[in-house]
Order: sequence, then C-alpha cells, then structure tokens
Amino acid sequence: MLGLPSTTELHRRIPKQTIYDKCKPSPVLKKAFSAQIASIHWRNKIAPEILNLAAGKEVRELEVFELRLNDGQMDEAVLRLIDRAIPYHILFVLVWEDRMRLALAYKETLDAKSAGVRVKRYYYTDWMAVGEVTLRLEGLSMDAVFENLVRRIAGGALGDAHTSTLRESVAAQGRRERIGKQIAALEAKIRREKQPKKKFELVQQLRVLQTLM
Repeated sequence: MLGLPSTTELHRRIPKQTIYDKCKPSPVLKKAFSAQIASIHWRNKIAPEILNLAAGKEVRELEVFELRLNDGQMDEAVLRLIDRAIPYHILFVLVWEDRMRLALAYKETLDAKSAGVRVKRYYYTDWMAVGEVTLRLEGLSMDAVFENLVRRIAGGALGDAHTSTLRESVAAQGRRERIGKQIAALEAKIRREKQPKKKFELVQQLRVLQTLM
C-alpha cells in the first residue's frame, strides 16, 4: 500500500480482543473502539535486522498497522489504546472506503532508567486516495527513519530539521500553540474591554505575546 520494501511485509490480522486483553479499556472506550474500527492488520515491520539499519536509542522498531474504519471517524483515545497495547512505535494507515490518511505518535521515554514511553501528540496527513502515497524510508538508523516520517507527516508544523532536534521541534510547536491560545483569549478580552486605560494595558500584553510566536 505504501510502497515499502517487500522484506518488511507481514500481513497479519490482529483481533480486537488482543488489544482489549492487554489494556483492559473502559466500557466507553471499548464501545468506541468497536464502533470505529472494522479490522486491524499488521502490514509491515521496519527493524534494523530487516533493512540493515542502525539500532535507534529511542526507536527499536516501527510497525505499520492498517486500520479499516467503519465510518471515517477515529477518536485519538482509540489510537492511544493501541499504542498502549503494542510496545513499539506505530505508523497507522487509516482507511475508509477509497480514502486513507496516515497517523503517527511522537513519543518520549519516561526517564533514563525506564523503558516506558509516553505519547506526547499525534500527527496526521490529510485524507488522500488509497494508493496515492509512497513512503521512502530516509535515514541510516531507526531514530532517523522515525524522525523523518514524523516531520513528513507533520508537514511544516515542526520547522527546520537542520536547526533543532525532533524533541526540540515538538516542544517549540507546543509552546507556539499555547501562546496562540493566550493571544486569542487576550484579543477577545480586548474587544470586550470598555475602559481605555485597561484596554491599553491589555494591548501591551498582547504585543509581548506576539513577539514570542
């Protein structure tokens, strides 16, 4: 589907019950999972021993899961459930009728002594025609391959890879988004403010925030 090397292909179906057994989802989440996902297939396994890549410090393997959707809806909590159940990084191929989109979680190691990871955020492509996307695995290590995939799926949201690490880029994007929300709230407050002195003070605060974007 993505033009990945044939040596990575697996084509194994994963029963939903496997996910339920590993994560014990709440009844509400289990209902959403069942309603939104028609089937799960493990399509590819990208690993050092398969593609002659150097092992990564953060990324051991990258799995490609195809999720067939019932109605095109996908709650992020459902993706998080699968990511909790599978101890590797996962590239999701979300398929609905004749369209598809890619989803990939950026994860960070919990601490230096822990093997666990935490999902920080998901990145998505737009919806495209099935078969429209071909992925090239760029990089000499698993970490590099993963970073390049995240940056491609995120589009221009993460800035220049030559000036910051992936961790720094994700953190900077988070800061920009938080500041953007503060700016929007302050602009709304300025529009409502009637007292000239108070409005002037708010405008000065706004200008400071705008310099941080």
